[in-house]
Amino acid sequence: MTTRKAQVKRETKETNIDVDLCLDGAGEYSINTGVGFLDHMLELFSKHGFFNLKISAKGDLHVDEHHTVEDIGIVLGGAFKKALGDCSGIARYGFSVVPMDESLGQVTVDISGRPCLEYRIKCRKRKSGSFDLQMIEEFFRAFAVKAEITIHIESPYGVNAHHVYESVFKAFGRAMDIATSIEPRRKGIPSSKGIL
Repeated sequence: MTTRKAQVKRETKETNIDVDLCLDGAGEYSINTGVGFLDHMLELFSKHGFFNLKISAKGDLHVDEHHTVEDIGIVLGGAFKKALGDCSGIARYGFSVVPMDESLGQVTVDISGRPCLEYRIKCRKRKSGSFDLQMIEEFFRAFAVKAEITIHIESPYGVNAHHVYESVFKAFGRAMDIATSIEPRRKGIPSSKGIL
């Protein structure tokens, strides 16, 4: 089987981002976005999803983190779309529930060709350190749209914001690993329509 890889670059007046992705990896990563909290979350995603991932990003952090975080979602989503090709042979669906101490993260994905994000995080904290946690929803929305993937994210409970989002990103990695895995019984596109 050919190793599924993609390199995607995006350069705007606000950000300059390079992503190198291997779906069939070992969870090796090198991530430098300038946003420490996001670096940590993406490292967890890579490690627990067994994706080899390199991300280099420079953005207008003197304004705030919004453009950088959203654009990383755009580029990473685009890398998954490119690496998956026509999606022939993949499992398509993935689901994972991950506890992190008192918190629980649940992620369900459908590599459907139809971008959709359902985002339900109960944690009321607005920041983890200095990081604005609203940006995580923007990241996932950008990823879902560019990758053309349906993503349902839930954290029904959790007190510590870091724990909540750590459980979510670990679950996201595991769910995406399952969904992108090759199903040996499957022949062709995983849809009765014959196309995603």
